[in-house]
Amino acid sequence: MADSNPLFYSGCPMWANRDWVGRFFRSDCKPRDYLRQYASVFNSVEGNTTFYALPKADTVLQWRDAVPAHFRFCFKFPRIVSHDLQLLETDAECDAFFTRLLPLGRKLGPFFLQLPPSFCDGERLFTFLSRLPRDFEYAVEVRHPQWFQPDWERALDQMLIGQGVSRVFFDTHRLMALRDVDAAIATAQRKKPTVPRRTHPVGSTPILRFVGDPHIENDDAVVADWAAHVAAWIRQGRRPFVFLHQAPDDERAPELGRRFHQILRKQLAAVAPEPEWPVESEPPQEEQLSLF
Repeated sequence: MADSNPLFYSGCPMWANRDWVGRFFRSDCKPRDYLRQYASVFNSVEGNTTFYALPKADTVLQWRDAVPAHFRFCFKFPRIVSHDLQLLETDAECDAFFTRLLPLGRKLGPFFLQLPPSFCDGERLFTFLSRLPRDFEYAVEVRHPQWFQPDWERALDQMLIGQGVSRVFFDTHRLMALRDVDAAIATAQRKKPTVPRRTHPVGSTPILRFVGDPHIENDDAVVADWAAHVAAWIRQGRRPFVFLHQAPDDERAPELGRRFHQILRKQLAAVAPEPEWPVESEPPQEEQLSLF
């Protein structure tokens, strides 16, 4: 994924997970090094933190300097824009959002608008999208069941294409199929949406978000199916973004990302090999010499 002109972008829903130290990150990795080590393998990440608050200006500069030129951040629109104001009178909030992240320059991927399950207003969405600055790329995820009715979905896709906006697909069906789960998985099931699975691409940079089984080996078949679809999107000239979630805490998300990458390479020989993980570049620990 270190390719300077990648066919696709992929990553995890975060880059800072202390559970990855010694498994994905080097054993001596400190929090200040998480992003740099993450970006040595993956070429994109979901920027979910901006949903809750804007980062400090100097933090944005640190992010910019920690990743290579080909890396792309996909930041989520703030909650106040999508959920609180429901896309109404959001100019000030959007301006502050874009201005804060602008120093990232070409390292910005599509800005990601996640609409709440209660939102189902095509005219308001159209008006909001038409007012956005054309300097950036955008993608939209819908959750209200009405959007998935044939006429509504057809109109939604046509609207997005007309606006030059891509669509986000969030596939949670494997998570929702789990039974006899512990409290952490049950919480994840309550928090994640249950929406129909869709595989048709919309826009030049369609985004796939997949969340699966805690035992990622159980998801090989569906991961292979998604890899086939993503390969088809790439052959169509699109440049997809793929984010792999692993319930409940993303401890094994890098492993799921590696499995997806390996399967996709079997579909498309042009996909570059995945770089080794930071932990795999560690020198072997020297055994202590015994006095006896």
